[in-house]
Amino acid sequence: MKILVILMYYYPHWTGLTAYAQRLAEGLARRGHQVTVLTSQYHDDLPREEIHNGVRIVRLPTWFRISRGVVMPSFPWVAYRLIREHDVVQFHTPILESNLITLLARLVGKKVLMTHHGDLVMPAGFFNQFVERVVTWLMTQAERMAARISVHSRDYAENSDFLWPFKEKLAFIYPPIEIPDPDGAAAEAWRQELGLGNHKIVGFAGRFVEEKGFDFLLKAIPFVLEEIPDTQFVYAGEHRVVYEDFYGQWKHLVER
Repeated sequence: MKILVILMYYYPHWTGLTAYAQRLAEGLARRGHQVTVLTSQYHDDLPREEIHNGVRIVRLPTWFRISRGVVMPSFPWVAYRLIREHDVVQFHTPILESNLITLLARLVGKKVLMTHHGDLVMPAGFFNQFVERVVTWLMTQAERMAARISVHSRDYAENSDFLWPFKEKLAFIYPPIEIPDPDGAAAEAWRQELGLGNHKIVGFAGRFVEEKGFDFLLKAIPFVLEEIPDTQFVYAGEHRVVYEDFYGQWKHLVER
């Protein structure tokens, strides 16, 4: 089967969403399917097209960024051509082009699977809230035209005003997690490198943005230390986020 996968960012970009998409695409390729990924050329040094682990990657140049997303002027034409060439289309949301994807697929009679990773939640501010409402509306129109909608869990869907109205289309599929065997020696070396010694560790990985709840974590630290005084908090991730300065708002607690 020829499968077209569409999402905003793909390899070598690394987030939970891109890891999901990459593992799924490469897994399908290993099973003998022809998989093409249509995505953005978010860095100029990335090749416009390449084969990586059996998956064909087509990257489109970007003009500029809108909040978390990018504008790809050639997207409608390239997407139309690729949709015609493939048997089925899968796209990952949130994505600005969701409604356009489903419209083009309907135009050429192709089935569409929408894989939803999370409702769009933007920080405060007129522009961010405008983007949230517009993109959510576009994705809602895409939900109406998608043949099926896959989501990580039933619990998430039942508590989503975005998803649950389309419950008859939902499929609940856990993410493709790859967990390596623990490496005790590497973990101990890392403890020493970070100066953690024998402290209890609370770790958090992710973008330092409002939706991840870092403010709750930071506010909870004094209460944790009251109960477990030898606790160390370790963060791994990007704190220089272009579309919001949440780190700057809470830097005073981070540096305390």
